[in-house]
Amino acid sequence: MNIVKYRFLSFALISILMFWSLPDTSASEEAPIRIASIFSFTGMASELNRNSIEGVRMGVREINENGGLLGRQVELVEIDNLSTPIGSKVAADRAVGENVTAIIGAIFSTHSLAIARVAQANGIPMISNGSTHVNLTRVGDYIFRACYTDAFQGWLMARFARRHIGATRAVMFINMNSDYSMGLSDEFRRGFLKLGGRMVHPLYYRDKQKSYEEMIWGARETNPDVLFIPGYDESGRIMEAAVGAGITAVALGGDGWNVIKKFAWSGKSLSKGYYCAHWSPDVDNPVSRNFVGKFKKDQVIKISLALAYDAVNIMARAIRLAGSTDRAGIRDALAGMADFKGVTGTFTFDEHGDPRKGAVIMEIKDGRESFLKEVEYTPPPS
Repeated sequence: MNIVKYRFLSFALISILMFWSLPDTSASEEAPIRIASIFSFTGMASELNRNSIEGVRMGVREINENGGLLGRQVELVEIDNLSTPIGSKVAADRAVGENVTAIIGAIFSTHSLAIARVAQANGIPMISNGSTHVNLTRVGDYIFRACYTDAFQGWLMARFARRHIGATRAVMFINMNSDYSMGLSDEFRRGFLKLGGRMVHPLYYRDKQKSYEEMIWGARETNPDVLFIPGYDESGRIMEAAVGAGITAVALGGDGWNVIKKFAWSGKSLSKGYYCAHWSPDVDNPVSRNFVGKFKKDQVIKISLALAYDAVNIMARAIRLAGSTDRAGIRDALAGMADFKGVTGTFTFDEHGDPRKGAVIMEIKDGRESFLKEVEYTPPPS
């Protein structure tokens, strides 16, 4: 054998031996755990969803920086629901096609209900960070939420109106296009009447309504003690119109008021108002303080961000408890979870998938918003 052939055979043998000795990375490195984040990345609700999207990203980022879940990284599959219920259904169908382990989302109840029906039908655990409509978790046993329900906050605000304010007459402003507004107003009305109050006049409006003047004058004629306005940013415009018309009734709202940017307008301001919130940066407990410490001192931390962060960590905890990505096992771990300490409260889920946790009352005084107090969980009357 000549020297050239010898060298060639030697090189080939060494190459084969080196190839055999390489580690099998396909066996040692498992695929990432895929979790879908379904929110409004575009469309009319995108601004209100932005903080939830960031809260999910923040939670997943921290999990991965700390070693991931079950020795695997988490891959976030972000899917746009286009700010519509139909888009939410399409987004959920895509999540099924992407073979995700779990779903986080959405905020609006109409969006989450559409997602939940698909998630339940396909056995995918889902946690909404901000949808409070009671019917959401009634879709099925794979559906959970990190926020309280409208039944709880409606009862809480009705009780606050009667016992703290001493109100006897209430007017409600109800968005006919919003499951959230309709559901929360029903719960407030039921609680207010049960406690001896009187609903004097329900007033209805629609999305993108340009003027509320006719409604405002109708409310003024009834001389109410409180105005219950269970909406989102449009609630601020209704309050502005009410103040402009000289209505002095105390304004009350639900967690949707968290998106209102101001309570003072062109030299006028809301003199007195209250709303129910899921959390405040002023809440004093170790988990909340640690979370707030991750932000700059003057940075505004939105409640939806904190709820989304909690939703991710609750799902992560369930995956760890299940010890696998088996969806049924994760669902069982969520259902049995008790006393999980999150940023926005301590989580123990009831038989519906709703957390038994308290709330926060925020106060608006002369246009300035501030933390008033924490309220412990008490079940609403059946």
